[in-house]
Order: sequence, then C-alpha cells, then structure tokens
Amino acid sequence: MPGKVTLVGAGPGDPGLLTRKGLEALQNAEVVVYDRLVGPAILALMPEQAEQINVGKQASHHPIPQDQINRILLDKALEGKNVVRLKGGDPFLFGRGGEELELLVQHGVPFEEVPGITSAIAAPAYGGIPVTHRDCCSSLHIITGHQRAGKELDIDFEALVRTRGTLVFLMGVTALPNIRAELLAAGMDPATPAAVVERGTTPVQRRISATLETLGQAAEQARVESPAVIVVGSVCALAEQFDWFDSLPLKGKTVVVTRPKERIGTLSARLRSLGAQVWEYPCIATVPLDPCPALDGAMERLSQYEWLVLTSPAGVDTLWRWLKDHDRDARTLGGVKLAAIGPGTDRELGKYGLRADYVPEVYDAAHLGAGLPAGGNVLILRAEEGSPALTEELARRNIAYDDVATYRTVYENPRSQELREAVEGTEGLLVTFTSASTVKGFVSSVGADADFSRMAGMCIGAQTAAEAQKHGMTVKTAKAATMDALVELIVEGV
Repeated sequence: MPGKVTLVGAGPGDPGLLTRKGLEALQNAEVVVYDRLVGPAILALMPEQAEQINVGKQASHHPIPQDQINRILLDKALEGKNVVRLKGGDPFLFGRGGEELELLVQHGVPFEEVPGITSAIAAPAYGGIPVTHRDCCSSLHIITGHQRAGKELDIDFEALVRTRGTLVFLMGVTALPNIRAELLAAGMDPATPAAVVERGTTPVQRRISATLETLGQAAEQARVESPAVIVVGSVCALAEQFDWFDSLPLKGKTVVVTRPKERIGTLSARLRSLGAQVWEYPCIATVPLDPCPALDGAMERLSQYEWLVLTSPAGVDTLWRWLKDHDRDARTLGGVKLAAIGPGTDRELGKYGLRADYVPEVYDAAHLGAGLPAGGNVLILRAEEGSPALTEELARRNIAYDDVATYRTVYENPRSQELREAVEGTEGLLVTFTSASTVKGFVSSVGADADFSRMAGMCIGAQTAAEAQKHGMTVKTAKAATMDALVELIVEGV
C-alpha cells in the first residue's frame, strides 16, 4: 500500500506562524522534503529519525528540477512512507503545490494540503503595513513578480492600477525596476506610498519605505535581496505608525541557546517573542544511568530518609521514569519530604502533581545544602558530576546523606564547526548558559582553543559564571537563577 504525502505550508519564517496542524503533520513524518527558504527554527522541528531531503529550492535557483522533486515525493510514498513536503509560505500560493500533486493523482497516492500563512500578508504585517484598511482601499491583489528567463512579465498593469487597491508582489526583487516602470506607465501616481519588506517575520527583517517613484532607488541603495515582498498602495503610509516588530527589545540581536534539546524550547520561544534571532545549539544531553543499582537500593529503603533532594528537572524526570518502570506512582513518595534546588525543578515536580517542601531563596547547590531543614537522613538524586557544594554544606552541618547519581551529562553537538564559526565570526554574540554543564558542553563543542573574546556569556548563576570566566568569556550574571531573570539580563544587556 502507498503511503501519504502532506503538503505543509511552513509560513514565512517565524516558527510561531507554523500552524498546529502543520506541526502535527511534521512531527509524524517519516520523510521530510523541504525547501531552502523554510526557516531554520522550523527545520529544527523535523523528527530526528525522519529522512530529511533538502531539495534546495529558492527563487531563481532550483538545483533539483521540479520534475525530480515530484518524483521524489512519489517514490517515497510508494515505499509506504508518510511524507511531508515542507514549503515556505502557502503551498498553493505561487508555490507550485498543485504541480506536485498531479503525479500523485496519476498514481493514486493519498495526499493532503495544509495551508500556510503567506508572506503576502504576514511580511507587510510585521513591517507595520495592514494590507487592507477601509480608509485606504477596498481590495487586495497578490501578484507574482517572477519572470521566466527571457520573458516579459505577463501582468495587466492597467487593470491593477484601476482597482486602486493594495498590490503585493511576491518574488519580485529582480523585476522591481520593471514593476515600477509598468505601474507608472499605466497611470499610477508616482507619489503612491510603497515599501519592500525583506526577510519578513524573521529577526533580520528590514522594511524599506519610499514612494512608487523612488522605490527602485531606495531598494538598490539598501541592497535588498530575495526573499522580499513588494507592497504598493496608500496602506504603506501607515507603516511607521503601526510598526511593532522593529521596536521589540531584542530585534537585531543574535542569542545562542545551549540548553539540552528537550528543554530548549521555552527559553528560545521567549527570546524570539522579544525579537531575537535565536540559534539553538544544545551542547549537552542527559542520559539516565540504566541499570542503576544505587537508585534501586535507595528507593527500596526510601522510608529511612526524611528528605529527597532534587537538583534539576532532569533528576525529576529520572525519578519519575524509575517509578513508572517499577509499576509505582507518586504514592511511593508519600513518606518523604521533597527539596528542589529552584523553581524550575519545582515546576517539573508540578507536572506530576508534586510540590517541593523546600526551595532555597538562592537557587544553587551551596544554599540548598546550607538551608535544608535539619532532621533525618537525606537522599540526593542528581547527575554523576554534581556540585560538591551541596554535600560539603550537609557534611558541615553533620547531616547524614546518600548521594546517588541517576543520570550522566554528556557533551555533544553534531554542528560543532558551525558553532565555532558563529562564535569567532559574530561580533556581540550572546550565549546563554543555564548551568556549569552547559558551559563545559559549549567549550567542548567549540574547542577550548577558540577565541571566546567576541561573545558574552549570559549566565544564570554564580557557579555557571565562574565556569564561563575560566575560558576568557565576558560574563554577565542574572540576579536570580531563574529563566525570568536570565531573559531580563539579556534584555538589559543590549
């Protein structure tokens, strides 16, 4: 039986504009065939186990011809695979989605189309331009500005001018001089407001505003490149008044997030919402120790402990995995008090209906050990290389403890060379560190011999900052060991 092909519109670049249905299709894909213009943040959502095929397609550059792309979709579907064809914008709006379905129809292959948000609306909106406004126009016209080699634009410019509506040209950067000249020749007022929005909805978006008469010169001076959207109409005059994207506090800033892949999303999403260009380079991963006789033994004698101490969300996950694997649940923890190193670990407990009985005022190992209420034995479940500050404080207070390693932190990054080039080649790069382990993983990925002087390490706590300073980084430390404080530090730092 053949598989299925789903055409998914990835939207114009902002990962937040990928639809829920599109994301669901992508996450269930066995094969993803994608274009070069799909945003990297969306490409990062592709399942690791899926076969990923880059067909390299972008305006005026198709290294894999369209007929071969069509054949790839057919062949993979005939293998019984669940195939996602991931396209920028909307597949059916100048996206050749219809052409890609024709071969599937001929061979009886099931298919579906998931619409995407088109750049024709989204890019102007992020540039402060509403494509319709009742005081300005009563129609919107979306036109392809793409010219086939050696052919003139096949557009009725006089008809467009007569509509007096908003005109949006896609794929028209190369043809901009002709578009401008034809509109003027058709009688459009040279003073008509116009704009070009380059790389719309992405952190590197630029809007170049002008009039129809001056737009070509303005775009040339700004060295506008594809992808870009051309907007012509009186609505463009509203851009400065309605521009919200360029005023975001982190617009134009690049921030590297180094958290483990399973925990990277929350921080990345918050930074993107503030306008930052986020590069996700998870440099560490947590691997449960399995089998783990020390954990088995400690859990069997859990009644002997007064406190169960957890120093990270990963530790909470490992604990819950043990309970599940041994056919147990939260009732097993009913006789022990829970301590968490900080609110992040406490929130992870909350996912399983639990709450920490103690969280220190300062969220680090030393304060956790110094402030843990005395009384009874303590069981610590944490990483193999946990901070000695916790056990040193417990020993100083003569509190008996068992320190059990339940998972190992490993340093890995398959994109190490790419990360090194970013560190050494990007002035003012901000790199977030949420633990000393993320610093070690980052340095291991980039290489200890790298020049870290051009970047700034944005650290969540003093221990993390101390590790970063060992490698010659400029370091800034958040006021508290929380994601809120780290985001605040980044905003204040720019």
